Amino acid sequence: MKSTKSYTIHPKYLKNAQARRQAQSRDFAATPTPPPGASLGSTASTVRTTPRDYTNPIDYQHPYESMGRFAQALALRYDANRTCHAYYRQVRLIHEHLELDPAQITESQLREYFLYVKLQKHWKPKSIRLALAAARQYFVDLLGHKDWKVFGQIRTKDHDELPAVLTRQQVRQLLAGIRLRRYRTPIKLIYVCGLRLSECLALTIHDIKGKENKLLIRNSKGHKDRVVPLPTSLYEELRRYWSFHQHPLLLFPNVGRGENSPEAVARRMREATAPMSCTALQRLLIVARKELNLPAATIHSLRKAST
Repeated sequence: MKSTKSYTIHPKYLKNAQARRQAQSRDFAATPTPPPGASLGSTASTVRTTPRDYTNPIDYQHPYESMGRFAQALALRYDANRTCHAYYRQVRLIHEHLELDPAQITESQLREYFLYVKLQKHWKPKSIRLALAAARQYFVDLLGHKDWKVFGQIRTKDHDELPAVLTRQQVRQLLAGIRLRRYRTPIKLIYVCGLRLSECLALTIHDIKGKENKLLIRNSKGHKDRVVPLPTSLYEELRRYWSFHQHPLLLFPNVGRGENSPEAVARRMREATAPMSCTALQRLLIVARKELNLPAATIHSLRKAST
């Protein structure tokens, strides 16, 4: 059994996913590995299935009392930790830039901050709207500054930019250029089934319904479930990939670091307690498309290209 570790967050950065106490116990070697679709024992009860593990801001070490109250207000309003974290982070960026307790920030200082992120940082309209929504919840809903006019002065309009989308031939070229199967397989699944990155990496063996040619997507965006078609050929490829690592729950387990022999890699994947990180797959795609001189497509644009 692993020892319980206590993590703390630096008050300047308040980094995500290090504010909880976590004890994990597992012994995969003592339990037979079930095939995809079989029932699972208690060995997988400590395995995290979400590739992005967001902590509720309530568990952060708050540098100011008002930030703690803001975290509580967010927890009451939103269900998803990711949403709470996004709003909390925006207020943290404001007080870090101004180097002040956010409860002491004036309207003119807040206006200067938004001028800074728009004119100097060149934030996208979507990012500015997120910061504006978080600031409104903090300064208006929490602190009661209903007379501040700055929130009505900020206007953002999305830029009409066409995203980079790969053709079918370019997708084939991209997949052929990815040497490692642990990266090539999830990218192919995202393209064929139109999955979000987090949805793909969170898949478990229970979500694969090969005989029915179905793929179950659980607890996706908006806490919604859905079913998507799964081609038989891709199902067989997923089975072959799973047979390499034979993790008792995860379809795309994290490989970790260590010896690169197939036996060592398979062992680390079989004993992983979390899926592959989203960042690893995103970086791999960037490197691969640059080497092949392909358009600046992303994981998300691959999903869109399939629809």
